Amino acid sequence: MTAGFSTVSHRRGRASKSQFDPVLAGLWLGLMVAAVIWLLPLVVMVFTSLKSRHELLIGSPFLPPRELSFQNYADAWRRGHLAEYGLNSMVIAFVKVPVGLFISSLAAFALTRLRFPFRKAIFLFIVVGALIPVQIALSPLFAMVLKAGLLNTYAGVLLPYIAFGIPYQVFLLRGFFASIPRELDEAAAIDGCSAFRFYWRVLLPLSLPALAALAILDFVGTWNEFSIALVMLQSQSAWTLPLALQSFQGLYGNNYNQLTAAILMSVLPVVIVYLIFQRYFVAGLTTGAVKG
Repeated sequence: MTAGFSTVSHRRGRASKSQFDPVLAGLWLGLMVAAVIWLLPLVVMVFTSLKSRHELLIGSPFLPPRELSFQNYADAWRRGHLAEYGLNSMVIAFVKVPVGLFISSLAAFALTRLRFPFRKAIFLFIVVGALIPVQIALSPLFAMVLKAGLLNTYAGVLLPYIAFGIPYQVFLLRGFFASIPRELDEAAAIDGCSAFRFYWRVLLPLSLPALAALAILDFVGTWNEFSIALVMLQSQSAWTLPLALQSFQGLYGNNYNQLTAAILMSVLPVVIVYLIFQRYFVAGLTTGAVKG
């Protein structure tokens, strides 16, 4: 009798689980519609980049190309000098991101693990920097960079990039570091571990999700930054990809197939970096977000 009752209950449980849930279905439908809306411009860009100029003029932009024209990518690469400007962007991004994260993580470590006067006031002072728009600081920044002789150099954009990236990085890392148990500090101190060694050997490995998430955000922001680069990099040989794309649009604005090809090639490194670190992205942004 008991076995029969449990079998019936099990079947009812399975039936209840398989019942249609309108809320869940509505959420999935909404996500699918949002995905289509977000992906449609990208699909149109891919179609446009693979069409010949004649087909682009007479056909619909929403239809796939009849014949694939990969020559658009070769022409855009050559005419836009994307190799030269892409190298400038890569040097700046691959220097700025690790250096900025290292400085920010050291500051966040000091604010959460070390005891010194006015610690909270210093943290508030750093965070206030995130509230300053870049456009307001462009004029004094240009004067400082010009006086230092760093105009049209990597250092001329790297220093402002690092300075403007530190506030929000310190804010996020401080919350993450604060979520790591204090017992680790005590255990490391008992073993004779110095403060910097604890930071380097213990805290940073545990903070890999947060660092990876910040690396993605910082890389995307640095790669796409336009305002500071426009003011500090006035020599064409020092341009980054956003400046090169603006110039390409001015010279070949009517060649939409080549323009979209150049844009797609310029975002490819960002996609690659995201795919490498994406598994840490959500965990890094949520862990420690409510503690600190």
